[in-house]
Amino acid sequence: MIEWNEQGEVRSARWRSESGAAAPRRVELAKDTLSADSAYRFACAGTAMLWRSDFQNARLMLQALQRRIEDKPPKAAARAAAKIAASTPEEVFHLHRQAQSQRARSLGTLVIQVEGDYSIKLRRAPDWKEALTEAWGPATGEVQVVSLRELLGVVGAHEWRKKGVEIAALGEAADGTIQRIHPHYGVFSPVRGEYIDLIAKAPLPSKELAFDIGTGTGVLAAVLARRGVRHIVATENAPRAYTCAKKNIKRLGLVGVVEVQEVDMFPAGQAPLVVCNPPWLPARPSSPIEHAIYDEGSHMLRGFLSGLAAHLSPKGEGWLVLSDLAEHLGLRTREQLLAWIAEGGLRVIERHDVRPEHAKATEGGDALAAARAAEVTSLWRLAAV
Repeated sequence: MIEWNEQGEVRSARWRSESGAAAPRRVELAKDTLSADSAYRFACAGTAMLWRSDFQNARLMLQALQRRIEDKPPKAAARAAAKIAASTPEEVFHLHRQAQSQRARSLGTLVIQVEGDYSIKLRRAPDWKEALTEAWGPATGEVQVVSLRELLGVVGAHEWRKKGVEIAALGEAADGTIQRIHPHYGVFSPVRGEYIDLIAKAPLPSKELAFDIGTGTGVLAAVLARRGVRHIVATENAPRAYTCAKKNIKRLGLVGVVEVQEVDMFPAGQAPLVVCNPPWLPARPSSPIEHAIYDEGSHMLRGFLSGLAAHLSPKGEGWLVLSDLAEHLGLRTREQLLAWIAEGGLRVIERHDVRPEHAKATEGGDALAAARAAEVTSLWRLAAV
């Protein structure tokens, strides 16, 4: 719960945070008269600002806070650059995540009250009931307080869900447009197309049956179906992703080909093709949304490699889609990956590589730029020894 004083009485509401952040202990009521500099001081002190004026001005205030957080004084910027220059790639990664976490905490201090029906009773507030229902489930009548930054994330995800992401490997729809995958809130969006192209082009060992482990949006299962695989079992243990995959498969008209199961890792039985695209970075997720990016202790990767041989039919292949970004960041070595493959009773048939083409792979501007510029995404074709 979050509590604050207003009009001479103590009020409270449910505190909502996707990352599991604790409710702020100090809360100040904020209006249009609050200056950006004062708001920045509140943010740095960890004091929440419960907005009580024009909603659009709250968005402007959030932008002003962001500018103040990112525009460090020259001396502070120089000290940060020197610290990064003297650090190992692994240390740089952890410094980067610490900075991201601090930025998120500061920007998360501007908070909004959401009514029990998901309305927002502020002047010029938008109607976001549909987006909030998609992300949070049906309204329960309970008043909640949530950061404006998180609200904007929910709405952004809602727009991506409506628009969808074009996937060339899925072919064209009846109207001649490229087929799309529609990611849900909290489910990793397949905006990086290079790993999908690897699945779309590698030679299939069989078209009889395939398993897609940790299917997410269902995009890889759908691509395999478009390539002519007659039956695909796609597994997923995250409730949001499970629902997302089922809806995408239905929208694409693949229900008779792709079976989505709510299972942790492997389904029962064996298949001539088992595909997995695990999270690429072995680090602790800071929120449920980050589970598609960070895999603490390489739990899913190692689970896939240790269990794969038992789920491959004779002469079957396991396809592991993995970036080497963790290697460039000093989080995992190539030797370690090869050792896990060998320990799983597997051998490498072939490896198909591609360089990412997304903006961050070519643009500088942050501490991880050098690692991203060197990154290669690979499809490891594996077989039982």
